[in-house]
Amino acid sequence: MFDRRQTLGLLGAALAFGGDAVAATPRSALGAGQPFSWDGLKGQAAALARGRARPLPRPDPRAHAVDYDAANRIAFRPDRAIFPDDGYSVRLFPLVRNAPIPVRVSVVENGRARLIEHSEDMFAVGPATDPDNAGPAPHIVPGIAGFRVMNRGGVGDWLAFLGASYFRSAGPLAQYGLSARGLAIDTGIDGAEEFPVFTAFWLERTGTGGEGGLTVYALLESPSVVGAYRFATVKGSAEIVQDVSVALWMRRDVRRLGIAPLTSMFWYDEGNPAQRADWRPEIHDSDGLLIHNRAGERIWRPLGNPPRATINAFADPGGGPGDGLGGGFGLLQRDRAFDHYQDDGVFYEKRPGLWVEPKGDWGPGAVMLYEIPTSRETDDNIVAFWTPDRPATAGSRFAFDYRLRWIGGEPDAAPLARVVDRWTGTAGRPGLDPIANARRLVVDFEGPALRGLDRGSGVTAAVAVDRGRILSSVAYPVVGRPGRWRLIVDTSKTPDPANLRATLQRGDAPLSETVIHQFY
Repeated sequence: MFDRRQTLGLLGAALAFGGDAVAATPRSALGAGQPFSWDGLKGQAAALARGRARPLPRPDPRAHAVDYDAANRIAFRPDRAIFPDDGYSVRLFPLVRNAPIPVRVSVVENGRARLIEHSEDMFAVGPATDPDNAGPAPHIVPGIAGFRVMNRGGVGDWLAFLGASYFRSAGPLAQYGLSARGLAIDTGIDGAEEFPVFTAFWLERTGTGGEGGLTVYALLESPSVVGAYRFATVKGSAEIVQDVSVALWMRRDVRRLGIAPLTSMFWYDEGNPAQRADWRPEIHDSDGLLIHNRAGERIWRPLGNPPRATINAFADPGGGPGDGLGGGFGLLQRDRAFDHYQDDGVFYEKRPGLWVEPKGDWGPGAVMLYEIPTSRETDDNIVAFWTPDRPATAGSRFAFDYRLRWIGGEPDAAPLARVVDRWTGTAGRPGLDPIANARRLVVDFEGPALRGLDRGSGVTAAVAVDRGRILSSVAYPVVGRPGRWRLIVDTSKTPDPANLRATLQRGDAPLSETVIHQFY
């Protein structure tokens, strides 16, 4: 699991297209450089895949001495920023204990790239937070670990690439949370997961001011694959949008290829009081996986903290065999109420959601959800991605285009009612007539499709479980809450995990998204 807290705290090997090195300077002063293009990067990635795999950059052992406290004393000098003062100003990260692997960063202008060469005067060492207990001033290790894109005026950042193939945005609510990754390899297969690395980046400004954007090109390498990436990024007031193009060349067979992987944290929420281990009511970066499939169904899968690592696949019943992606998928933080978290330090209610919209036909496949048990909030224990049915064998090539939307709400304004609350508890009448060896799920739906409906409107609940039995189910409008309906289902307990699937409907027409809850 990825230790997110310390890495997020830092936010606030000759490669192709090399050339004359320069220090970080405004783009107007970069000079000629070497030719660079997206087609050229893809060609170089293909050539690397055909050759013998070269050693990947290794952690610099000197960076181990730069711990969390020391790292927070090292700051990139604002006067050395790339593309300064337009809302897309870029600053670089130093090599530290939690980001010890060097990468190469170049600036592209007019079709030519210039490499940014590390120099110690890029960074300044500030005073210790606690001078009485401060150790010696940290040493600046030669090298660049990644980069971040600053807000206008240089106060805070909104996008960062740092560590392996991880990148993240603070979203429209200006609070970091979940991350995206370039690629997932064999995730959920015991002892087999491989973490590809972005070994080089090229940064190109497109336009200026509010209509402008930043395009990030990246070379991804691992023992199993070489990839070329392009992220065309625009910061808007309501969302941050990244149009992503990916080209992959397989060096060797991969059992599970994960496209557009999203990584988040879920410890516990209000709906599972037995898991609560802290005074705060709930702690998570995301509370559910949303899928819009080709059959027109909208699925909400609440996240969980399982007793053992669990992986689930979500195929599309309306497409071909295993056809798993239509309108998109994403990890969202739906609960936006501060008092549900009571965390005035990291503000979980402001964590962004991340929505993946495929472009073109990705072919048959499935959305996968991998959940890992955790007992602390510093671990990323949730991974969601799309995996193709087509085998990822040595010598094969894949290409995908998709849009990433870092959002503060829902990806669209669909009329179907959404899941707004969920709880589990004892079946039957607790304290009066509890049912032995049974359990209860309570789900609240809310949305335009349910407004104006009452008990006589013909609303029913379609409920099914893949293990065990449905003992009872009832759906009714919540008094005093227009447009909100409550579903209560009692099921028998089973020794193995069981999935409960429920939708509110009127006749054959769905009124709500489909909730899929997993009992562990």
